Amino acid sequence: MITHFKKLDWILITALVLLCVYGLVMIYSAGMLFGLETYDDASYFFNRQKVWLYVGIPVFIAAIIIPYKVYDRFTPLMLAVIILLLLLVLIPGIGKEVNGARSWFPVGSFTIQPAEIAKLGMLIYFARVYARKQPYIHQFKKGVSPPLLVLGLIFVLLMQQPDLGTATAIIGGCGAILICSGARLKHILMLGTVAIGVIGLLATTATYRLKRLTSFVDPFADAGGDGYQLINSYIAIGEGGLWGRGLAQGIQKLGYLPEAHTDFILAVISEELGMFGVIFLFILYLIVLVRGVRIGVAIKDPFGKLLAFGITFQISIQVFMNAGAVNGMLPITGITLPFISYGGSSLLITIFAAGILVHLSKHAKLAIEAREETQTSWGQKITS
Repeated sequence: MITHFKKLDWILITALVLLCVYGLVMIYSAGMLFGLETYDDASYFFNRQKVWLYVGIPVFIAAIIIPYKVYDRFTPLMLAVIILLLLLVLIPGIGKEVNGARSWFPVGSFTIQPAEIAKLGMLIYFARVYARKQPYIHQFKKGVSPPLLVLGLIFVLLMQQPDLGTATAIIGGCGAILICSGARLKHILMLGTVAIGVIGLLATTATYRLKRLTSFVDPFADAGGDGYQLINSYIAIGEGGLWGRGLAQGIQKLGYLPEAHTDFILAVISEELGMFGVIFLFILYLIVLVRGVRIGVAIKDPFGKLLAFGITFQISIQVFMNAGAVNGMLPITGITLPFISYGGSSLLITIFAAGILVHLSKHAKLAIEAREETQTSWGQKITS
């Protein structure tokens, strides 16, 4: 067991722990006023996120210990459960509607979002299928297309909630696995064009999504309406400067910036900790990206390799989508900032996915050591 843990990527683990602690601190700061006004408790969101983080610790350790090939074996069952959950959440009385989206199951005083489970489940499914399709990966009909039907079904179910942001993130993560699987460039470009077209069509056909798109292009055209959130995000970022106002000293979270502790927590970080606080955060994300890619490159087993790439790039895609929305580079999609934003389901599933990535780091190190040993033995034979 000790040898097992010694071979893990401790640089990656350190970055993940720091991200979780960073998020917990900023949730306390960003959610103070809203918690006090709504629940008469300034620590309300902090305490709830802390519970999820406590639950996440044994989940993280379990994900590190469980052999990753177990997920391969149980993928069909997992996929069936995900589809069932996405169907059940749409039923009034079972699924809970929040802000016009029926995306949550109420469990006591907490809620569980099955779409978050679908994020990881689809990565495992795509990694499994494309690992088995390696002999046919250059053939579109036999190698590339089979899992796309399942992805289409998941996309349709998510749009019934509706949740275009999560659906887009899932497409991005699965697309990263497809790219890393060795599929032909023309197939990737064709599917990418179709995906962009479908997402663009859906974004412009629904009135509320179209308003989000137009407010992203020119938020000042409706400063008191659809552009209000983005404009206050701009103000928070601008007021932060290099060093920020100081932790818990932000102004925009005091009723000006909606969703300050969830989707727009990065704006609060910018205002309170300044550019250096944001840079430190993104250094941690960069470490996860670099170490994750390193793990994926090193692993020889196709399933492990694709799973490592999928988890790594999906986390990075979510960071990109959230940061892009907060600074006005991308439309607001409701995607949370991994490990940082308030949200129990999101945190727990992301921690579990990160645990799988850490587990895979052991196999990456073993592969590197085996390669180095082979090179050394060959070198000794040549010199002798």
